[in-house]
Amino acid sequence: MPKLYFDSRRYADLPLHYGKVPVWLAERMRSLGGAIVEAIILEHGKSAVLSRLSDPFWFQAFGCVLGMDWHSSGITTSVMGALKGAVNPRSNELGIYIAGGKGKHSRETPNELLRFSDKTGLDGNELVRSSRLTAKVDNNTIQDGFQIYMHSFVVTNEGEWAVIQQGMDDSSGMARRYHWHSEKVQSFIETPHSFIYGKNQGEILNLTDKKAESAKSGILDLVAEKPSLVISEVQKLILPSHHDLRAEDVNLKRLGSVLAVAHDKGLRDFESLLLLEGVGPRTVQSLALVSEIIHGTPSRFSDPGRFSFAHGGKDGHPFPVPTTVYDDTIQVLQSAVEKAKLGNSDRTQALKNLHLVAKIVEEQFIPNEDLFEKAIERERAESYKYGGRTIYGKAQPPKDNGQLSLFD
Repeated sequence: MPKLYFDSRRYADLPLHYGKVPVWLAERMRSLGGAIVEAIILEHGKSAVLSRLSDPFWFQAFGCVLGMDWHSSGITTSVMGALKGAVNPRSNELGIYIAGGKGKHSRETPNELLRFSDKTGLDGNELVRSSRLTAKVDNNTIQDGFQIYMHSFVVTNEGEWAVIQQGMDDSSGMARRYHWHSEKVQSFIETPHSFIYGKNQGEILNLTDKKAESAKSGILDLVAEKPSLVISEVQKLILPSHHDLRAEDVNLKRLGSVLAVAHDKGLRDFESLLLLEGVGPRTVQSLALVSEIIHGTPSRFSDPGRFSFAHGGKDGHPFPVPTTVYDDTIQVLQSAVEKAKLGNSDRTQALKNLHLVAKIVEEQFIPNEDLFEKAIERERAESYKYGGRTIYGKAQPPKDNGQLSLFD
């Protein structure tokens, strides 16, 4: 099967947010997140899950599809918590296990990895060593003001791993997420970063720089044996401080093509072609974005906020989470995966075709100037129809109940 490579060592800077995910959303995140992971494994293999998790753009888009606040630091802990709850009970079947987490859970990473290695025959000590070194590099050798407080280690039963960890800078109100993937790692200790991008905060200590040989020689003696695996490239994802999603935050041509496929009456006949009979236009919109998460190439995730148009955001940006659409998306995807495992891949192919159809439409699509505003206005006005919810409560019908049309 063709392999989609997501480069291994990147980071994202995100506004620091606090708060908890409500139960009604957390349960759906586990269900949809688990179904997406299983669909990726089924179509592309276990390695593809790790390569995607190691890409900050894909990860942010993934969190948006799951209904998290589109640009906040909370995506990291919430998404990894949801995946851990979905994947670990089925680790024997899926061949993937997630260790660690936030705070005290991150300190359990070594014990969890050793237990997993006992079941799989992997070298648990080597996995623990890799886990500790990734944290040490990002927390200690690069002293940039961010202190690691969350560490998740994702490993397959073949020993391939990815790390998603996050640091906090209280002084700036920002969190920084670091991503690793073992396939590209060559050395933990010598110039692992080909490029680091961020706001200039003055001089920093970088013990991975070749010029720091004399200062780090003692440290290298402790960690130099068998460096098994780091990083070919760093890319940046620095999200804005504004909380609302704006037109400049998304690729309007890509967004418009998805909305057209789902809502344009002239394209309505595609449903029977794609074997998705009975699925309404609003659910097709969500499924098209979920399909892109599963099948899209790395270049498709440069505007992660666009994926909020699948299931909104728990804070109401860009609109409330449409819970009934969310449930339909979970049901369609889970059903497609189960049927594919029994040899009937019609529905999984139909979902894949959604992404392909949207790309075809995208080539010719020219978005109107007010497309973005009209799309959000429509979503908010019709939110109550789809069980719209935020952390503040349930969506209510608007006073003016007139129909809003995206495409004339």
